[in-house]
Amino acid sequence: MANHKSALKRIRQSEKRRLRNRYYHKTARTAVKVLRNEENKAAASEQLPKVISLLDKLVKKNIIHKNKAANLKSKLTKHVNKLA
Repeated sequence: MANHKSALKRIRQSEKRRLRNRYYHKTARTAVKVLRNEENKAAASEQLPKVISLLDKLVKKNIIHKNKAANLKSKLTKHVNKLA
């Protein structure tokens, strides 16, 4: 265990950030999963911009890599366009 006050504070901060990042990441994964399981094109088209925005925010906060977000956005757009 750390002895310095600054090290103790760093541990507290990093734990808070880890939990916050985990929440954001899990929320995004759930949103992507819901969109992938969507069968209605109108509903999927409505959800797509929201999910894309969510992924972009995660990239901005360095929670996911920008290439991963780009791949997800591309695949989700293809999925929505393919729906009848």
